[in-house]
Amino acid sequence: MKRLLLLASLLTPALASAESLKDAFAHDFLIGAALNQSQFEGRDEKADAIVRSQFDTISPENNMKWGPIHPKPGQYEFSHADAYVAFGEANHMVIIGHNLVWHQNTPAWVFQDDEGKPLTREALLERLHDHIHTVVGRYKGRIKGWDVVNEAIAMDGSMRDSPWYRIIGPDYVEKAFQYAHEADPAAELYYNDYSLEVPAKRKGAVALIKRLQVAGVPITAVGLQSHDRLDWPKLEEADATIRDFAGLGVKVNITELDIDVLPSTAKSDTELVQTDKNDAKLDPYRDGLPESVQQELARRYADLFRIYLKYPGTIGRVTFWNVTDAESWLNHFPVKGRTNYPTLFNRDGKPKPAYDAVIKVGEAAK
Repeated sequence: MKRLLLLASLLTPALASAESLKDAFAHDFLIGAALNQSQFEGRDEKADAIVRSQFDTISPENNMKWGPIHPKPGQYEFSHADAYVAFGEANHMVIIGHNLVWHQNTPAWVFQDDEGKPLTREALLERLHDHIHTVVGRYKGRIKGWDVVNEAIAMDGSMRDSPWYRIIGPDYVEKAFQYAHEADPAAELYYNDYSLEVPAKRKGAVALIKRLQVAGVPITAVGLQSHDRLDWPKLEEADATIRDFAGLGVKVNITELDIDVLPSTAKSDTELVQTDKNDAKLDPYRDGLPESVQQELARRYADLFRIYLKYPGTIGRVTFWNVTDAESWLNHFPVKGRTNYPTLFNRDGKPKPAYDAVIKVGEAAK
């Protein structure tokens, strides 16, 4: 008996450390990652092993945005998107589509006629209808939900002055959701945005969702991108943001979670400064992340997940933006060529202290 107890004591830590993220939160919400092309096409074995073991939902980082999937009038490029969907199906994952309407990564031709002049409202609506019906229709019944409209609200809470808004008007959001619902009535439909923790922007997004609901537009959830920093947003603002949207009767998805550990280039909490200048002051951890910052990152992730667990039935999924530190977009934004550490897995694909901290939060909630 003593030998059996000793064996059990030796095995227990190993078993606990082997528990995956998706298992730790299996009764709470889905856990996902945004994949790049090399990952869903099987050319990144290190990341793929993490994806298969840790996550039960996936999002495409770039390959389903308008530019890559519909680069020219009448020309669709579905090979990469098909591979992404096939990867998710082969691994029995919940597949998310990202995104249908955005002011970025949309070719200029979308908004122009054959002479390069701005389209009329009617012509752009027709083009929007064609795009959404073609893309959503192709994956009908295979993609669980779509980020239909991305980042339509400005920081002051007004509608963003995008070509969609200038040509069609504010109801372009409503039309996009209507077209997506027509193309796949069973699909979940989401509005996705960043910095909704900022009260003014959140107020504008709340007003937008209310307008959609009054108009009878089917909207399942609001996506909080949650590109956070170690010191922003305050935990009470992160909590308030989820609470405000939950009060509207919609679900809340954490769609693009990462935590920037590098010095900020922001003039304020809402205004980033992009630059190609990369010096030691802006890139202090080129040789590795100090243990003190590792622990700070771990505490930050744990605090956020404790907030998510406060809203059972409201949080649908928590998706990390990228799998490991190696491919994170934050290595190149807002400063190119920096060495950032925003995910739960290091450049070698090994779990960081932040991973262990998140797992412990999930285990404690059981």
